[in-house]
Amino acid sequence: MDIKEAVRSVFKEYMLPELEGIKQEQREIKTAIELISRRLDDVNIHLADQSRRIDEVRTELSARIDETNKRIDEVRFELSARIEDVRNELTARIDEVKSDLTSRIDSTNHRIDQLTFQVGKVAQELERLKREEKVMADVLDRLRYLEKRVIGE
Repeated sequence: MDIKEAVRSVFKEYMLPELEGIKQEQREIKTAIELISRRLDDVNIHLADQSRRIDEVRTELSARIDETNKRIDEVRFELSARIEDVRNELTARIDEVKSDLTSRIDSTNHRIDQLTFQVGKVAQELERLKREEKVMADVLDRLRYLEKRVIGE
């Protein structure tokens, strides 16, 4: 039994303090693991909260984007209608101005034709007067010649 007691005493002297140290370290590790576990739980809760918030923001932004797209479509429709109205108004004005200018051009062309006709008549009259003047000059020359012959003799 002495050996048994000796082994026991060696165990108590050398092993028990070591076992106590190991048990203490185990308790510390267990405490650290519990703290880490709590921290992970807190992080998971925080991540779940962030995920929920992200989903809320996504939903809100999707609604705002849809509303903005709807407003853009309304503005596009309104602007298209306005552009069409302006196009129709401008087309009508262009047609009106074109008609007015065509009428004025036709009137001016008619006046030019009348003026050309009158210039032609004046030119004919001028030619006739030139011929008459020539005849008159010839008659006057003959009269002078006759006068000279009659008076001069």
